[in-house]
Amino acid sequence: MRKFKALTKKIPQTLLLLFLITALMSACTSDDSKPAEEGNEENPDTEIPNSNLYYKVIHVKNYQGSTSDENPTAPSATLYYSLEENKAVDGSYKKTRKWDLAFGGLYASFLSGNNGSNSQNNGSLAGGIGGITIAAKHFNDVVDIPADSEFKTGIDLIGTDDAGAFGNGTGWYLYDFGGDVVSNGNAQKAHVAYALGEPLTIANGTVIPARTIILKTANGSYAKIKMISVYKDVYSPADWYKDTPHMYYTFDYVMVPAGSTKFEIR
Repeated sequence: MRKFKALTKKIPQTLLLLFLITALMSACTSDDSKPAEEGNEENPDTEIPNSNLYYKVIHVKNYQGSTSDENPTAPSATLYYSLEENKAVDGSYKKTRKWDLAFGGLYASFLSGNNGSNSQNNGSLAGGIGGITIAAKHFNDVVDIPADSEFKTGIDLIGTDDAGAFGNGTGWYLYDFGGDVVSNGNAQKAHVAYALGEPLTIANGTVIPARTIILKTANGSYAKIKMISVYKDVYSPADWYKDTPHMYYTFDYVMVPAGSTKFEIR
């Protein structure tokens, strides 16, 4: 201790101060030099919407869901998709705002949005403000964005249409259990799911209007969605059979920013 005091007396005060400051800075380097993480610093679970995806038709082809028919009545693993980033999202992120559209329930064919305020929602407590509704209109005819009160916030909300088997209200697809609703009872046309992105004429001559999904994303953007097919690389109802590889979702969507009142393509 005496030697240390003697040594410090021989060191000029300015040099001693400089030495102490340098030592302190060196000790903090390992924490202060870390680069800032990418993304939203306040909420790292939030994806920043890709503004390049606004006001244009985005085409998603063969997004893969369940392909097993061994136990068709068992719910499939839920799939998650980000419309704001145009990419699939792993299920481990379901309690985040990274996804906007969920495919759940039977054959992962029932759709819902991401809403944190609904305890039944896949994104419960994660802060999402999304929801979903459906219009019996063609994709091109859906222009006005509904009031927020029209968006439902639960889980597995929109799937089978009442015009087919196991109907659940106005749906985005018609399920022909026996092959006799749309076709003539041909066994190969049984258990076919007819996406209603376009009007569909069924066996009794009735025309089922086209359906359009309208979604509010987890972060408040709006999208309209045209479901085209659940069959891999096959897009015409005449070519859909029970053995055609499924479920491979093909759909179009147009997205506009939060606060918009109309869907526009620019």
